[in-house]
Amino acid sequence: MEFSETIKGFYKRVGLQCIKTPGVGHFNVFSRENCSLITPYSRRDYYKISLIIGKGKLHYADKWIYVDRPAILFSNPLIPYSWEAEDNNQKGYFCLFTDHFVHDGNRLGNLQDSSLFKIGGTPVFFINEEQQKTVADIFMKMMTEIQSDYLHKYDMLRAYLHLLIHEAMKIHPAENFESYQNASQRIASLFMELLERQFPIDSPERFLKLKSPVDYAESLSIHVNSLNRSVKEITGKTTSQQIAARIIQEANALLKHTDWNIAEIAYGLGFEEPSYFTNYFKRQTGISPNAVRTAVV
Repeated sequence: MEFSETIKGFYKRVGLQCIKTPGVGHFNVFSRENCSLITPYSRRDYYKISLIIGKGKLHYADKWIYVDRPAILFSNPLIPYSWEAEDNNQKGYFCLFTDHFVHDGNRLGNLQDSSLFKIGGTPVFFINEEQQKTVADIFMKMMTEIQSDYLHKYDMLRAYLHLLIHEAMKIHPAENFESYQNASQRIASLFMELLERQFPIDSPERFLKLKSPVDYAESLSIHVNSLNRSVKEITGKTTSQQIAARIIQEANALLKHTDWNIAEIAYGLGFEEPSYFTNYFKRQTGISPNAVRTAVV
């Protein structure tokens, strides 16, 4: 699995120029007629709402769903997924936007807690003909507005986004997800790749975001017990052991190859206090962080 796809990465992948929207975050809307038939399995660093008209499969960590009729898809930045189209007849629309755009003015609240985007929720909503028309009309208004010269067009676009979310909240989500037969292998593999993606910690300001088995389970949108069972079955080690080993590996690298002080290393690796890091490191390795640093001086 690659690193999370950024806004710039998305535009590069689809061959378009990234439109900068200083001061309001990022928002854009597109037709799906020229979209990729197969997208890479990865997280995105942006939200995405799609009106999917066309058959295909949505793949998640331990499940997939067959989309054989019009549907709305809500993509959370923390949940990796991929789309595999079944045919070339793909239509509809999609919009993508950043946290900054969503929270500007605090009009949409915290999307991570909403029923549409929350981890562990169901992000696919199959819709009827009337609902499809309503959603398509909102997307078309977005496409018209984003091309306008209206001074407050991004406020309008945020209002359309708000309306789109409320329309979807009236609809019952899909429940017919299928499980993978080799779920343990797939889950363990995705966990190890997600774990590796957290590193390297290349600046004191970039701190470790996923620190516990629960954090990783939520990011993969699976239950922590399922994650623990799969990782143990496939790797022979617990999820906590795998996380600890990678943190210690990174800590050793930072101690030996950077001039960061112990506090900066501790905060970068997700520890609230330097003393917590020191005790953790000694418990895992039998020596102190200072001893490692002294040995290479």
